[in-house]
This record gives sequence, C-alpha cells and structure tokens, in this order.
Amino acid sequence: MTATPTPRVTIKDVAARAGVSKGAVSLAFNHKPGLSEATRDRIFRAARELGWAPNLTARTLAGSRVDVVGLAVCRPARMLGLEPWYMEFVSGVESVLAEHSCSLLLRLVRNLDEEVGVQESWWRGRQIGGSILVDFRADDPRVGLVERLGMPVVAVGHPSLTGGLTSVWTDDATAVTEAVRYLAALGHRRIARVGGAAALGHTAIRTAAFDEAAGALAGAWQVATDFSGEAGARATRSLLTAAPPDRPTAIVYDNDVMAVAGLSVAAEMGLRVPADVSLLAWDDSQLCRLTHPTLSAMSHDVHGFGAEVARTLFGVISGDAGVGSHPVPTPVLTPRGSTAPPR
Repeated sequence: MTATPTPRVTIKDVAARAGVSKGAVSLAFNHKPGLSEATRDRIFRAARELGWAPNLTARTLAGSRVDVVGLAVCRPARMLGLEPWYMEFVSGVESVLAEHSCSLLLRLVRNLDEEVGVQESWWRGRQIGGSILVDFRADDPRVGLVERLGMPVVAVGHPSLTGGLTSVWTDDATAVTEAVRYLAALGHRRIARVGGAAALGHTAIRTAAFDEAAGALAGAWQVATDFSGEAGARATRSLLTAAPPDRPTAIVYDNDVMAVAGLSVAAEMGLRVPADVSLLAWDDSQLCRLTHPTLSAMSHDVHGFGAEVARTLFGVISGDAGVGSHPVPTPVLTPRGSTAPPR
C-alpha cells in the first residue's frame, strides 16, 4: 500500500492561518513596509506553526551579500543610553559594519523569551544575514534556536556559556582575581564587590572568582545589582553604613557607572576616597577619568572588542571563521587616585 504524501505547505496556507493575504506574507518575509508589527508577528507565528519558510535557494541565487546584522539587548532603553560599555561596543561593531556597507538592526527586549522570538522572526523573515548574541545565561535557549535554524551568529560570552557557538570573550575570572590581589597587596583585608545581575553568566563567573580570590581575607562581601547607578549607590550606601570592622575598606564595581555613583555616596557620607575607602571600577570609560579623584579601573578596549566581534561574525557568515572561542586580551589594572593602602 502506497502512503499518501503529506501536502506541501505553501504561502497560501500561511496567509490563511494568519488571516491575511498572500501579498501580506510576502511583505512580512521581505521586510517591506505596509504592515503593523502585530500583523507581522502574527504572520511569522503562523509560519512557525506550519513549519514554512521562504525558498532559501532563491535567496542564495539572488546573492549572499549581508546588508543587515542583528543585535538584541535585554536592557531598559534609558539604562542602555547611560551605559558607556554598550555605546563603545556598538561603536566598535559599527566601525566594521561600515566597511561592509552593512547596517545594524538593534532591538531592546524585555527577556530572553522575547529575544528568541525576535531572532527567529529576523532570520525567517530574511531581515538579517547574521546576529550578535550578548548577555548569556546558563542553559541559554538561544543556543538551541541557532542550531535549529542554522543561523550564523557570534556569541559574546565565555565558552562555558555559549554551547559550542563561535564566541568572543574576555577572561573575567582572571581580571577579578587580579583586582582582589592588587587591593590585598595594598593592605586591604576587607573587600566588597558590587556586581551586576546575578542571572547573567559573566556575573556568575566574576562572583565565583571573587569568592575564591577573597577566601583568605578577613572580610568579603558581594552585592548583586542591575548595573544601574541607582542600584550601585544603594549597594554602596548599605556597605558603608556598617561600622568598622564590618565595613569594607575597598570596593570593586562591575561597571564604571556604579563606581561613579559609589564615589558620590562616599562623599555624601563624609568618607574620603581613597583615605577611608578605595574604589575600583570595571570597563574604564571616560567617566573614570572625569571624577575627582580619578577612578582606578580594570581597563580594556571595548571599541576594539566590538570590532573583533563584528569581524568574527563576517567570518562565520562567509565560512572563513572556524567554530570555536576567540579570547581577547584580559582587562588590565589601571591604578589611579581612587585606590591606596588603608589607614
């Protein structure tokens, strides 16, 4: 007995499922104007449910030129605009995209589930030629998505988090260890860290490294935040309101925005930096050099990091970059006026 073949899903079926015309489906998958975001999302959802995608062979025959690269970031818009790291990173990415006459499609998302949907819609809708994935978590669902779609990406994160995807990363654990050892060498025995969001993979790596490096100290504290200046200020105030010896004499911050906020809190509380408390920032943007005293920092070339990420992505797209990890130089300690031996 001959089995009846399963009917092939067509664009007409997708249109019927989404309640739109075939022309609307074509507009959605060719990234043309004329549709609301809600209608476009409904079309992509119908296509996913039916397992339909445009003819990729036709896409290949039309040429493999990459015109758009995607980047989704799970950050509130206001916070992203205030965070120097992302501004420098995007600047580095754009410097390479410009060489390829390519644009960046930036989308702010509320959570990972939303990003998974966005990335799939971008790829199925032929809106992008590849994507940059940032802020990895443990068991990150984007790894499975990329493998299922065959989507070219570069992962910004430690290889332990990125599931075998081509990754570009910095050695945060070594940098944290260097920061703690430097402060300990100055004579500090009570050191705190104001960290980022606990769910982020690189935050967890820094947390574990700090625990190990600070194990022999008389006192060590860690506080998780959302990277904002407000959260950094609250954490600093909480740490510094304790009376000695339960108060740290040095604080390491996971970004420069929180370190600047911490410097303001110390001044508000009548504490001198570095005479009463030493402060050490991460990232080392211009903010660190505009404060008084200037902030010691773990310095790295964020613009160059973004450029390397973009170059690696183009290598993945063209097949020239092998799958694997691409470490960039570890952040280097830059001592300035905000650190000194405790008194």
